[in-house]
Amino acid sequence: MSSEAETRALRERVEKLERINAVLLARVEEDSTAHPGPFALFQSNVELQHKVQERTEELRRSLERIHLMNNELVEAAHKADAANEAKTRFLAQAGHDLLQPVTAARLFLSALDETIPRIEDEGDKRRLIFQIGRSLETIEISLRSLLDMSRLDSGVVKPKIQPVWIGALLADLEEDFSTIALQRSLRLDVLPSSLIALSDPIMLARILQNLIGNALKYTTEGRVLVGVRRGKKSLRVDVIDTGPGIAKENFELIFEEFRRIKGAAKNSEGGLGLGLAIVRRLVDALGHTLTIESEPGRGSRFSLQLPLSGCGDAQGRPASQPDHPVDERWTAEGLTAFVIDNDVPVRQAVSDLLRRWNCQPFQYAGSQDAPTAANACPDGPDLLIVDYHLDGETAIEAIDAFRLTFGKPIPALIITADPSDAIAERARQAGVKISYKPVNPHGLKQEIDTVLSSQGTR
Repeated sequence: MSSEAETRALRERVEKLERINAVLLARVEEDSTAHPGPFALFQSNVELQHKVQERTEELRRSLERIHLMNNELVEAAHKADAANEAKTRFLAQAGHDLLQPVTAARLFLSALDETIPRIEDEGDKRRLIFQIGRSLETIEISLRSLLDMSRLDSGVVKPKIQPVWIGALLADLEEDFSTIALQRSLRLDVLPSSLIALSDPIMLARILQNLIGNALKYTTEGRVLVGVRRGKKSLRVDVIDTGPGIAKENFELIFEEFRRIKGAAKNSEGGLGLGLAIVRRLVDALGHTLTIESEPGRGSRFSLQLPLSGCGDAQGRPASQPDHPVDERWTAEGLTAFVIDNDVPVRQAVSDLLRRWNCQPFQYAGSQDAPTAANACPDGPDLLIVDYHLDGETAIEAIDAFRLTFGKPIPALIITADPSDAIAERARQAGVKISYKPVNPHGLKQEIDTVLSSQGTR
C-alpha cells in the first residue's frame, strides 16, 4: 500500500474515532444530567472544593480584619482609660491646689471675725464677713462636687459595706446643718433612731448630706424633717421639706449633671447642680434605692431605702455604744501644736486661728525642721497638725520623724484635699485621724477634740 493510501486510511480512522468519542461524551453528559453518576459527583466535588477554598480564604481575610479592628479597639480603650486616669489625677491635683487658698481664706476670715468687738456698730462688717464666707463655701462645694464626680466616674470609689448606726450619723448631720437652718429661719427636725443599716458610712453620709443640704437650700419657709422607718429587712430614711416641690416630669432631670430646674427657690445659692447627680451615682454604687414623692407647691419627700444589719443589741444599738453618752467635752484651749505645711498661707491661717483659741502654735514645713522644733519646744507639742502632701514626703513620714525626735507618740491630725482611698488607708494603718480640706474652724476644733480625746492626752 502506498503512503498516500495509508495516510488516507489513518485520517478516516481518526475521524471515525472522533465521531464515536463525541457520541460517547454526549451520552455521558446526558446521563450525568439525568442520573448523576461517579463522574458528575467527581465534578461536583471538585467545584465544591474550589468554592470552599474561596469561602475559607474570604473568612480568613475577614477574621484578619476583625482581629485588626479588635486590636484597634483595645488600644483605643487603653488610651481612654489612660486619659481618664490622667483626668482624675489632674482634677485631684487641681482640686488640692485650688482648695489650699480656699482653706486659708476661710480660716483667715474666721480669725478676723473673732477680732471684731461684739457691738452693734460693727454689724456691717460682720455682714460683709458672712457674705464672703458664704461665697467661699459655694466655691468649696463646687470644687468638692467636681472631685466627687471625677472619682465616681473613674471607678476609684469602692463601697466598704459595714454596720452603720443611723442615729449617730443623723445626729452628726443635725449638728452640721442646724446653724444653716437657723440662718435661714427654718426648722430642722431630725428624729432619733436606734436602727443599724448595712452601708458604706462615708458614702451614706455623703448621700444624706446632699439630700438635707438640698432640702434646706430650696426651702424658703417652713421646715425640713428627717426620719427613719423600719421594714422587715430594710429601713427607709426620709428627707421631707416644705419647699417649692418638683413636677413629676422633672424627677429624672434633677439627677442630671449641671441641671437646675426652673422655678426653684429664688434665694437659693448658686452651684453647679451636681449634688443630686452625685447622690444617684452613690446610691447605684451601694445598691440602695432612692425614690421621690413631690408636687409643685407642696414640698418633696426623698426616701432612701437600705438593708438592715443583724448586729447590735436588742435595742438596735451597736455593742460599743454606751447606754449614757459621755457629756465631757474636750477643749483646745492652752494647746501646744506644731502646724506642719509647705504652704505658708495655710499654716499661717491655722496658726492664727489657734492663737485665737489661746493655743501656742509653731510653724514648720516638714520633717527637716524637726531638730529646730526640738530646740524651740524641748518638751514637744500636744498635737501635730500636718498637711498630707509635703515637699518630698508625706504627712505619715513627717509625723514619724517628729515622734522619733521627741521620743513619744505625739497625737496627730492629717489635713488633706486629696480624698483618695489609698491615703485614707495609709492614715488608718498609721493610726492617724484624717480631715479633708477646706477645713472650717468649727470642724477643725471638733477634729482636734476627737484626736486628743481618743489619745486621752487632755
